[in-house]
Amino acid sequence: MDIRLDQIFKIENTDTYKLHLACSNGYEHPLDVYLRSWDEWVGWNKWKGTKNDFSRDFIFSLIEYYPESNKWLFGGIFQIIKRHKDYYHLELMDIHKEYIGRLILNFHRYKGLRGRAYYLESYYNDFTVSEILKEKYDGIEFPGYEYINIDFNSLKQIYSIEKRDWKTALENIKGVYVIFDKSNGKKYVGSAYGDFGIWSRWAVYIGTGHGWNDELTKLINKKGYKYATENFVFTLLEYRSMKTDDSIIIHRESYWKECLLSRGDYGYNKN
Repeated sequence: MDIRLDQIFKIENTDTYKLHLACSNGYEHPLDVYLRSWDEWVGWNKWKGTKNDFSRDFIFSLIEYYPESNKWLFGGIFQIIKRHKDYYHLELMDIHKEYIGRLILNFHRYKGLRGRAYYLESYYNDFTVSEILKEKYDGIEFPGYEYINIDFNSLKQIYSIEKRDWKTALENIKGVYVIFDKSNGKKYVGSAYGDFGIWSRWAVYIGTGHGWNDELTKLINKKGYKYATENFVFTLLEYRSMKTDDSIIIHRESYWKECLLSRGDYGYNKN
């Protein structure tokens, strides 16, 4: 049986609230912003622009929880103290403050719901509780070496906050990985060896979009960094301890290039 939001989350006078459904603005996702900086997330609520979207006294703020569809992370309740020309002067309310970053709600945002601000009373009874996390959400949990299949933006977010479980797992292993290009199915097989673990090697892709690989560099120079963020997916094929001889890693990298046909027309590997 579903647990309705109003069964655990009592709000009086919902007609004094605007609902903020924060989703990607085309450049950044609010969940990444929230994880990176609380002040930046508050800034998403303070932004006024040319419209007075938040025309009531309070904002009930939710963040699109992109690891799962139709899920929203509670981002706080704000009171509008004053309206300026370009921004709102806000104050975070104590009401249900303990659920910020922990409460995940079910809510289907159908196609007609465009924009970011809505009357809360119109949708309040449509929210149900998905889960309440023990701790505040701090990013995608490390799934285990055999289950890494992560898109560029998610990896970028993990690296930007140096998420401990990911960093600890990946900085002390060598290995072979593949980058899939979702737009055309092409693949690039790469490896990390020497003094560089997988964490350090993937950090270079986060910084450049191409990792200084010849064909990927040509691609990103032509199409831009955004192409990598929209299309690249990272998968770990093999992992070994840092004590493993580099020649073994290089041999296994060549093996996977053959298996995945990542040279020539089907991939971005040149050799």
